[in-house]
Amino acid sequence: MQQTSLGGFAAAHPTDRLFFAVMPPPEEATQLARLADGLRESLGLRGRPRPTTHLHVTLQHLGDFAGLPQQRVEDARAAAVGVALDAFEARFDRVGSFAGRPGKHPFVLLGAGDAPGLGELHASLGARLAAAGLGRRERAFVPHVTLLYDARNVAVRPVDPLGWTAREFVLVHSLLGRTEYRVLGRWALGR
Repeated sequence: MQQTSLGGFAAAHPTDRLFFAVMPPPEEATQLARLADGLRESLGLRGRPRPTTHLHVTLQHLGDFAGLPQQRVEDARAAAVGVALDAFEARFDRVGSFAGRPGKHPFVLLGAGDAPGLGELHASLGARLAAAGLGRRERAFVPHVTLLYDARNVAVRPVDPLGWTAREFVLVHSLLGRTEYRVLGRWALGR
C-alpha cells in the first residue's frame, strides 16, 4: 500500500505524468537512436540513449500526479478532438544540451528553423486545453527530441537534417521511475 500523504502535511509523491506528444514512426525512431549512439561516441557522452519507444516531441505537459487523474485524462481527450490541422514535416537540424539538474543535462535534437508545423500544433492544442480549463503556464516552446541525459553540457551544433511526416499526435501516460509509456489516445492530422 502506498502512502499518499501524512495527515495532509506532505504532498503525495508523483507517480504519473501526462503529456501530449508527436512521436516518430518506428523507422525514423531507429534513425534517431542511431544518431544518438553516434553522437554519444563522437562527443564522449556517457548517458544511455532513450529507448526508441520513448522518443517524442512534447507538445503540452499536463502535469505530474500521484495516481492517474481520470477526469483530467477525459478532459484532455475532449480538448484534443477540436484540433484540426494538416499533417506536416517535423524537421530537425541541430543538437545540444539544455540546462538540467546537475549531472543530468538533456542532450536534444532541435527543430529546424522555427518548426512551423510543430509550433502550430503546440499553439492549437494549447488553446483547446486552455478553453477546457487545462491550460498551464508554459515556457517558450522549443521543439526538440531528448536523445539522452548526460553530465556534460554540449554546445549547440548542426547535424544533417532529419525528420518525419507527423500524421498524428498522442496523449501519453508516463509511469514515473518505471520507464514505461502508455498511449491513452491518438488524433490524426488531416492531409
